Amino acid sequence: MNHFFNILRYAKPYKHFAIAHVISNVFFALFGTLSFIALKPMLDVIFKKNVDPCGEEIIFTAPEKPIYKGLTDIGEFAESYLAYHMHQFTGGDNSKALVFVIALIVVMFLLKNLFGYLANYFLVFLRNGVIRDLRNAVYKKIMELPLSFFSEQRKGDILARVTGDVQDLQYSFLSVLELMVREPLTIIFTITAMLIISPQLTLFVFLFIPVMGFIISKIGKSLKRKSDRVQKEQGVFLSTLEETLTGLRIIKGFNAEDKFNEKFQDSTNRFYNFSNKLLNRQNLASPSSEFLGICMISAILWYGGKLVLNAGADSLLDGGTFLVYMGLSYNILTPAKAISRGLYNIKKGGAAAERIQEIIDSKNPLKDKENAIEKSSFDTDITFDNISFKYENEYVLKDFSLTIPKGKTVALVGQSGSGKSTIANLVTRFYDVNKGKILIDGIDIRDLTTKSLRQQLGIVTQDAILFNDSIKNNLKLGNDNATDEQIVEALKVANAWEFVKDLPNTINTNIGDSGNKLSGGQKQRLSIARAVLKSPPIMILDEATSALDTESERLVQVALENMMKNRTSIVIAHRLSTIQNADEIVVLNKGEIVERGKHNELIALKGVYQKLVDMQSFA
Repeated sequence: MNHFFNILRYAKPYKHFAIAHVISNVFFALFGTLSFIALKPMLDVIFKKNVDPCGEEIIFTAPEKPIYKGLTDIGEFAESYLAYHMHQFTGGDNSKALVFVIALIVVMFLLKNLFGYLANYFLVFLRNGVIRDLRNAVYKKIMELPLSFFSEQRKGDILARVTGDVQDLQYSFLSVLELMVREPLTIIFTITAMLIISPQLTLFVFLFIPVMGFIISKIGKSLKRKSDRVQKEQGVFLSTLEETLTGLRIIKGFNAEDKFNEKFQDSTNRFYNFSNKLLNRQNLASPSSEFLGICMISAILWYGGKLVLNAGADSLLDGGTFLVYMGLSYNILTPAKAISRGLYNIKKGGAAAERIQEIIDSKNPLKDKENAIEKSSFDTDITFDNISFKYENEYVLKDFSLTIPKGKTVALVGQSGSGKSTIANLVTRFYDVNKGKILIDGIDIRDLTTKSLRQQLGIVTQDAILFNDSIKNNLKLGNDNATDEQIVEALKVANAWEFVKDLPNTINTNIGDSGNKLSGGQKQRLSIARAVLKSPPIMILDEATSALDTESERLVQVALENMMKNRTSIVIAHRLSTIQNADEIVVLNKGEIVERGKHNELIALKGVYQKLVDMQSFA
């Protein structure tokens, strides 16, 4: 239930809809009960005889206006009060009385359904508002969490939580909001009316309620566990689908369609089996509660029937009253079934709420400190002060120290796994160091706001990450206020204007999913243009040319050189030909600096750098 109340916190902004929903449900339940009670005067009119058993006509006198004597007499008072006003209106004419009570019943059902509609009307805004805010909260949290969180999660499972689990809540927990007021009040009002009509018969009914509750709870005991299996398996096949769409070219190229098809079908088959068990358990709720309800009605028919048949002259339970009582008894069944389904839904929604709450409650180790510093400029240098870092157990950087003065270009080289890209991840604070500290202008980056830190940085990665949007909107990620002229200028600096100007809509051309309408070199030059448009003082280039052919590499290299002018740059290089003009080259091996200097100085050492150059056939 804790998860239920956690989800209900999101209903706070919509409390005015909740209040209107509750008020509407109160009147719905009230008029729902009164609509059955209103049957009593109609039955009295229909079954009332104008002759006594001896055949003599009975002369009726006008009823007197009743006097209220207290709660114990409320049933008789209400009946007498209605009879008095009905007589006043009809003048004792049975035909008019019949029309009067039928009109009364119609009005009661009209009001009941009007308030039922209003309750559902307000619930729509409440429920959909909560779902929207919850979905937004999950997405916002996903954006805030560090990359390390997602390295341990399947993308498909995250998608399942944001889509399927949130949707489950809409039709499980939040549908219970409707039941929290309407159905219990309907039962309370109905039982109150039943107690007024016949306390003895109502106490007999109460004997069956604990039995019904026990049986229903036994049926729903394992529902949460079954629901959790369904939701987890949905995450598995969504992950397979996401991987398939991402790697479709490789799958086809290696004739692996059958393998992935089998993997996907295995998951959907498990989902099919788990869903069948879950839904069949859910489907048992309604018929079981209805059967138990009919058993209760049968018991009432037996016991109440005996009371009517054995009724003496002073008995309050005549035939008409008993029929009204039976109607009220049946009126309990519908809300009881709804509450039964609601309890099942709470169990089912509990698994979804737990999975969503797991994301929302995840701790963000990279959260800004209180009173973190807003840094608006870069003035002197970047310092790596004896830092060490590990992703899991093994340190990938060990006691690394380096100072990069403002305006200088430093290249990091080394074999794969030597820690080059890790340095880029640490400067941008995608991860925090385990030991030591990274300083910008003498300030530990952990003391800065993450937003102001990254505002000083421009990033160009090996994989050009672009989005299914126009070139203009892709570039404006770095500077939302940029004009079209500034965008064109950035494209020229990045050597990209030469192909963008020939596109059908130039900068307004949509580049497709992940920019797939463009070549690798074109995508990379757009990502450089995006960094140029942001115009940060510090550039981080993480193997920006390693995935390109020679011609594209040449064009991109020119773009990079244009971009790095008058900026501080950290260049992570795989192709050593691209960093020969760097102010300093730092050679890494297993997370440690083994050599550092300019290109010619390192060649003269005939060490690790020389071997890397020879392997790439650069003399």
